[in-house]
Amino acid sequence: MRIFFSYAALDRDFAKDIASQLSEEGYDVSYPDQDLSAGDNWSLKIGEALRDSKAMVVLLTPESVESEWVRREIEYALGSKNYKGRLITVLVRPTENIPWILRKFPMIRVGRNSVETSKRIAEALRHAE
Repeated sequence: MRIFFSYAALDRDFAKDIASQLSEEGYDVSYPDQDLSAGDNWSLKIGEALRDSKAMVVLLTPESVESEWVRREIEYALGSKNYKGRLITVLVRPTENIPWILRKFPMIRVGRNSVETSKRIAEALRHAE
């Protein structure tokens, strides 16, 4: 299953760690920093990655809930049949401005490390399949 990661730039390293762990568990993970290069049409490439993915993991932080890109990616997932039941939210750092619609989804809290967190995400994905 291809998973799209949505996160703020500040959380890039954490996203990369979790994506790596999920890749080791057999998931095909797409995240912007991996798939984009200078000179690419970012909107087009992100749109293609969203279209080709079947699940989304959103890392929630004060920065990500303020990000226009993250908001657009979430809106896409909410409106796409591809993501039905497979929008996974992960609370990385406490934030008060989580969009109301995301509060309706089960929320994973970050574990002690990226390995524990990726296992929680993988478990949620298995239940969603």
